[in-house]
Amino acid sequence: MKPVNVGLLGLGTVGGGTATVLLRNCEDISRRVGRDIEIIHAAAIDINQQTILDASKVKLSENGDDVVNNPDVDVVVELIGGYTIAKDFVLKAIANGKHVVTANKALIALHGKEIFKAAEEKGVIVAYEAAVAGGIPIIKAVREGLAANKVEWLAGIINGTGNFILTEMRDKGRDFADVLTEAQALGYAEADPTFDVEGIDAAHKLTILASLAFGIELQFEKTFTEGISKITTEDVEYAEELGYRIKHLGIARKTERGIEMRVHPTLIPERRLIANVDGVMNAVLVQADALGPTLYYGAGAGAEPTASAVVADIVDVARTMDIDPANRVPALGFQSNAIMDIPVLANDEFETAYYCRLLAEDRPGVLADVTRIFADHDISIEAVIQKEPQQNQNCVSLILLTSCVIEKNMNAALAQIEALSSIDGSVTKIRMEHLG
Repeated sequence: MKPVNVGLLGLGTVGGGTATVLLRNCEDISRRVGRDIEIIHAAAIDINQQTILDASKVKLSENGDDVVNNPDVDVVVELIGGYTIAKDFVLKAIANGKHVVTANKALIALHGKEIFKAAEEKGVIVAYEAAVAGGIPIIKAVREGLAANKVEWLAGIINGTGNFILTEMRDKGRDFADVLTEAQALGYAEADPTFDVEGIDAAHKLTILASLAFGIELQFEKTFTEGISKITTEDVEYAEELGYRIKHLGIARKTERGIEMRVHPTLIPERRLIANVDGVMNAVLVQADALGPTLYYGAGAGAEPTASAVVADIVDVARTMDIDPANRVPALGFQSNAIMDIPVLANDEFETAYYCRLLAEDRPGVLADVTRIFADHDISIEAVIQKEPQQNQNCVSLILLTSCVIEKNMNAALAQIEALSSIDGSVTKIRMEHLG
């Protein structure tokens, strides 16, 4: 049978890893597919720097258009990142009748609707397993493995940089800025770490997962995003004392009022498996009606872990490229004409529990004032810790855990509490999930 010819766009970390895995495991891959998969063309900014591909066997270019316009290429693998040039290459490849594999979460989250529509019209496949959680096959699991289920909610540690920082803060008592500097030195964080530590990267991935789980449009602009840069060692220590750990979670939940899509620091009970996912590892916990909870754990980044997902997509494309498009698995798991317009809730409509830390005067009646305000807003307090005042200070830290409450009610209560003369500064608020 004729080989499947692959064109690579990008030979950086993931592109190089993809080429390495395809070449190293070519025999097993051929046995699985029933035909060979061959890289015949590749493009990179400086093609002379690459050492993986044999120039006598693979055409090498510094212009991606050469790859997407090559009539012999069956599958274009986009691994250059970003969502400008990458989008142009992907749409050109689709227009030329080529299947596409990408690891580009920003591209799918922001432009997936346009890309999938173009692919459907041309009868080609767009595969993107590596766009979420690196090598963990979470997209296939949600889209295919859980197809019999209604997904109720999912929660994921889907950015390794943030998880590394929070793990170091917990285990070694280091502050955020110190660990961030180390993460940059180790290559876990970019020189500009905003996408990682402020949750934008995780929000791209959550947008995709929510669409797969609930059959809704990709709506990155409606995903609430809050980073970890304001998390202190105090909060990490107090959470531990209360039996919780702070993780930077992406959470998607279907409620009677609409869909919650949110990325933010979250207290979760330390006994939960996902609370014990440390370092740069990723994990996604999915609650489905028939199966119950399932946890997917593994490397969320890196050359070969991500290449594992990219090559698996190439294998899937090779297996199904000759099948009638109507019989293929839909891009978002639901038929395109069955995507639903379910409202996405604004952040003040989220319902969750809270960890609150405030600095209060050390005198009788202050805690009573705080609890009265919470009661006025129908907020129950589940636990309270009062720390000893520091030397030569007349203020104490109060830590309160609340029951579940609509966020706008919590915000109204905190505004009143912060207005009390006995409260110093603003109240630290961190959302809390039990994931039960």
